[in-house]
Amino acid sequence: MAERSAPRFVVIPEFRVRLEVKAAFLDAALDDARHSVGDEAGCHQFDVVCPEGAEDIVLFYEVYDDRAAFDEHLGTPHLKRFQAAMKALDVEETVVRFATLKHS
Repeated sequence: MAERSAPRFVVIPEFRVRLEVKAAFLDAALDDARHSVGDEAGCHQFDVVCPEGAEDIVLFYEVYDDRAAFDEHLGTPHLKRFQAAMKALDVEETVVRFATLKHS
């Protein structure tokens, strides 16, 4: 397998989700994740993560070719659907971390 010349761009947003809307939020999040990986050539991974012991927190772990691929993600119809659901469910995005995926 050929090595990548540039490290991949990682996005890790965190959301505070009320328990009464968590199932609906996860449905919307998983729709966004499926379409991101399936429809975007520059998106290689999109995991929806529920940390143990933090029932009101949901994280995403997203891996893109680069910042430009993530910027393209920001204009997609599936992200717009997710953002509308997030607003309707009154979910708060508390922090977004950007990182570089290093390969061994």
